[in-house]
Amino acid sequence: MASLDLTTLLDSWTLHLRAERKSPETLKSYTEGVRQFLAWTDREDTPPVLNRATVNGFVAALLEAGAEASTARARQLSLRRFSAWLAEEEEIPRDELLGLRPPKLDQQVVERLSDDQCRALIAACRGKEFRDRRDEALCRFMLEAIVRAGEVVGMTTGDVDLTAGSAVIRKGKGGKGRRVPFGPQTGRAIDRYLRLRRTHRLADTPPLWLGDRGKGFTYSALYLTLKYRAELAGIENFHPHLTRHTAAQRWLDAEGSEGSLMAIAGWTRRDMLDRYTRATAAQRAAEEARRLNLGDL
Repeated sequence: MASLDLTTLLDSWTLHLRAERKSPETLKSYTEGVRQFLAWTDREDTPPVLNRATVNGFVAALLEAGAEASTARARQLSLRRFSAWLAEEEEIPRDELLGLRPPKLDQQVVERLSDDQCRALIAACRGKEFRDRRDEALCRFMLEAIVRAGEVVGMTTGDVDLTAGSAVIRKGKGGKGRRVPFGPQTGRAIDRYLRLRRTHRLADTPPLWLGDRGKGFTYSALYLTLKYRAELAGIENFHPHLTRHTAAQRWLDAEGSEGSLMAIAGWTRRDMLDRYTRATAAQRAAEEARRLNLGDL
């Protein structure tokens, strides 16, 4: 095992993951975990062996260095998946990480934007230029449709049905597609953007979202765009994923069902719902208690 060239095998595993149509985010997370492990073993002058003792030492070092438990968990998962693939390909005699328990996650509260902050973010996009219309459509869509940033970047013009008020997410996590609804305000904002989009240099290309000055629109562009609008709105510590948390919690605040929320958000596990909505669970419970008024005897 110690004689294996894991760096070369990592390249082969990357090809395997691409063939399985793993998302770019998953691909990056998996490969980064293995690369960090190899770098750590090199620094520690430890053989890069995928056994429990070595992997546990790597994870412990991450935590001691201040990494979040979720990060350490993700890095360990990448090594477990890599080890399982090596065993399937018979590069190693057995998967010694099979059954290895992941680090326990801290139950962190995921904050959301307030309704006033949502309105401020949309107001920060006010204007008639191409980027203003695009950014308002983006903000309204992401604050309503419960989508991931990577899913938004991957949308095409054919994915949006303004008449039906819905969009198809084709590049969902794990390759799972779904349809998400949106209301008239978001539909109007998208329509305004699409009308200006016709004048863009890349108007005849499939991607729905285009950059200003005749460029395309990447995940990095989305991040910088939303960060800029958040700064104009006076919102601190903003990141694009905050819109997904906000949309999920606003859904439940409006008494939307948990089952429908899971379907629209693309969740298959209940723990994801709990994680996204923990921040306002107590508030919703208090409001429900007031409606039930069980003390009225």
